[in-house]
Amino acid sequence: MNRKLQSDCEHCFALCCVALPYAKSADFAFHKEGGVPCRNLCPDYRCRIHEHLRDKGFRGCVSYECFGAGQHVSQEMFKGKDWRSNPDLSKEMFAVFPIVQQLHEMLYYLNQALDLEETQPIRNELQNVFDQTLSLTNLEPKDILNLDVPAHREIVNHLLLKTSEFVRKDFIQSNKKSKMRKDFTGANLKGANLRGMSLRGALLIASNLRGADLRKADFIGADLRDADLSGANLTGCIFLTQAQVNSAKGDKDTKLPRYVKVPAHWLKNQDNRSYNQLSPVHRGWQTPCARE
Repeated sequence: MNRKLQSDCEHCFALCCVALPYAKSADFAFHKEGGVPCRNLCPDYRCRIHEHLRDKGFRGCVSYECFGAGQHVSQEMFKGKDWRSNPDLSKEMFAVFPIVQQLHEMLYYLNQALDLEETQPIRNELQNVFDQTLSLTNLEPKDILNLDVPAHREIVNHLLLKTSEFVRKDFIQSNKKSKMRKDFTGANLKGANLRGMSLRGALLIASNLRGADLRKADFIGADLRDADLSGANLTGCIFLTQAQVNSAKGDKDTKLPRYVKVPAHWLKNQDNRSYNQLSPVHRGWQTPCARE
């Protein structure tokens, strides 16, 4: 997976901790307006409770993924000029960030589609749209703000649907009836054969997927919050993101595709897992921030 399409918090000005709003909920301990720094944000752009986010009620932060938009906006678009030292740039920076995040998410999916052997028949189409999307991320901030993102997303989604069909072609007919169901909230799917299933936009919140066969399943937009993936086999699945994995539960027997990492909270009490298996969201953010 292209490293530029993964979060690199060390080279970002904590844009997700400032630009984005969130409401008090099961995922966030308090309400925050967009453009307002989180009260847990340190002067050096680190989080003072980062190692305890889940315990402190910020599971939404643990499961967030910017797909590399943070460092791109910080270092490429605004040339390393941070919002604290350059308050005149902050409004534009905060407005641009969520748009670039959407474009980077599209790049993430397109990049994965390009890496699949099954997509050979549409490889040129995928590459062209990838290049178009990449060029959009390099526009000037004022032009980024005027983009018709939904229209471009439709173009991208058309190719992602084609990709899904190519990858799952051996299972589409057998899964035809099951494909219609989208709400699996709290469902007991322990050991279920979901191989090649389209789980696009499916609600799998708190579902029991222990030992399930999820190979070659399409996970785009699926909600995996608190889903139990212990012992499940997700090798070969497509369009799974680090954010989705971070929001779920798993263990040492969970088989993940190579393009995602084992989340830190899965490693609790599992000493046999190495630090290098931590997700990019957790790596490099272990040092306490400088005190004010």
